Amino acid sequence: MTNEEYNKIIAEIETLPTGGITYKKINGKEYAYYQWREDGKQHTRRTKDEELEQLSKQIERRKVLQNLIKNIDNQEINEEKPVSQFRCTVRIGEELERFVKPVAKWVKRECYQQLHDYVYGDIHDRVYILYGLRRTGKTTLIRQLISEMDTSMRSKTVFIQIQDNKTLDDVNRDLKVLEEKGYRYVFIDEVTLMNDFIEGAALFSDVFAASGMKIVLSGTDSLGFMFTEDEELYDRCIMCHTTFIPYREFERVLGIVGIDDFIRYGGTMSLGGKQYNDNAMIFATKKSTDEYVDSAIARNIQHSLKNYKYEGHFRSFRDLYEKNELTNAINRIVEDMNHRFTMEVLTRDFKSNDLRISASNLRKDREEPTDILDRIDILKVNEMLKSLLEIKDKEEQKVEIQDSHRYEIKEYLDLLDLTVEIESRWMSDYNRRESRTAFSQPGMRYSQAEALIKSLMQDDMFRGLSFEERKRVTERIIDEIKGRMMEDIVLLETKLSKKNCEVFRLQFAIGEFDMVVFNPDEGTCEIYEIKHSKEVVPQQCKHLLDEQKCKDTEFRYGTITGKYVIYRGATTSLVKAGVETQEDVAYLNVEEYLKAL
Repeated sequence: MTNEEYNKIIAEIETLPTGGITYKKINGKEYAYYQWREDGKQHTRRTKDEELEQLSKQIERRKVLQNLIKNIDNQEINEEKPVSQFRCTVRIGEELERFVKPVAKWVKRECYQQLHDYVYGDIHDRVYILYGLRRTGKTTLIRQLISEMDTSMRSKTVFIQIQDNKTLDDVNRDLKVLEEKGYRYVFIDEVTLMNDFIEGAALFSDVFAASGMKIVLSGTDSLGFMFTEDEELYDRCIMCHTTFIPYREFERVLGIVGIDDFIRYGGTMSLGGKQYNDNAMIFATKKSTDEYVDSAIARNIQHSLKNYKYEGHFRSFRDLYEKNELTNAINRIVEDMNHRFTMEVLTRDFKSNDLRISASNLRKDREEPTDILDRIDILKVNEMLKSLLEIKDKEEQKVEIQDSHRYEIKEYLDLLDLTVEIESRWMSDYNRRESRTAFSQPGMRYSQAEALIKSLMQDDMFRGLSFEERKRVTERIIDEIKGRMMEDIVLLETKLSKKNCEVFRLQFAIGEFDMVVFNPDEGTCEIYEIKHSKEVVPQQCKHLLDEQKCKDTEFRYGTITGKYVIYRGATTSLVKAGVETQEDVAYLNVEEYLKAL
């Protein structure tokens, strides 16, 4: 078999699902379940009849190809890596070639260039740390970089995979062997799995990087890397965080266009897009979202705290940790933040007037003779939902969560770049400043909010509504959630992009500007409305065209240089849309706006 044929088989295996199909009998009926392991954890999901046949064929195909590769490998003598030579999983030579080949043509993330500059640049005595939550492209970036090396450079390159039971002593021994053999480019994946990593990470910078090796460390325990940067690797590392994936990368790398898809699935590189990663939709279901929160966030934080200062940094979490309830508490706090977000949407956005407008539009779209939503007491529905939400929150609180727990978890979520505070200011009270929390992985928030609303709408309290009525109310609330999330996404990405500006929401006695971008150096500002709509409606601009609001804003934040509505329709303006107005307002397509940041 030629190397090309071998590499094609490896590439095909990468695209096929792992695991297997099992069957269970429930009430005399047999059901199929797909089971697989990921990051050392068993996963199971029900497999429907229409999917079962195709999935079974793919799993069988993977087994056939794996057996074929195994037979070939057993026949070949790998002179470059004897079985007993290394303690860790080390990929060099032909094995490294096969490992990086499948991703060579994948679209690269923007942070690839920074990694490239470190490996090829004149940087010494420092290690490069590539860290972020699971499924944000860390290992793929490394494989892409190695795949583009020339033959000479790749012959001096090694990829080391760390397992749970390995220690710094194991890695130290392997690096000494590799150094003697002339290897100079070392990539160590999942390095934070080593329990002694945080306390002994200086080994990589002070010993091996100082002697001429380029050392790239990657891993999912982002908090562990933050602790390490603050102490063992202080001023001896370059940090690159992969967790935040802006809309422009979501579209460019995954090849998927649309703000609504970003709201539903944004946050990981695992959407199953045209140009990237596997077919797993991390945030497609409540179950998969909860599993991600558990493994990528909760266990990340607990593992880092456990290994930092010899378990001396748990603060108020000590009691929860000793009772083995810490990961449950972290999961609950993350979900609670998204439940509170849902409550805010119900309280602030779910208005009867807006719903009647929406009902009218629905009637036109579906050509229905009667308006179902007009017959529903919207305010009563709203109060019922809020009441059920409070009850559900209390029922699901398996552990006692105190304010100190919430505060400290929020600190860690901020460090992980998972949450960002969006400031709200009041024109009537300059000293009054509040904030609301935006998630940099919108798919996580949307999944938990959508599942919550759908579950609430099935409660006995809503039996008085028909299925169609419950469906309509659910759709309307979900649309409000998308609108609020679109607003948060625009504010978040604008804030992170325009470092020299202050980005905030501005509240008036009546009404608000959804976003103000204030440049204190130039004494200018821009004001925005953000609407989850595709239509140009003059009413959307009423606050932007309010003479007194604009006058007060200019008094505090300088000359207004632009008035904009960000929405889902085509870029245009009030005048171009045929609206008669004394002052024009620009309409910006949301996807185009986010890509231009």
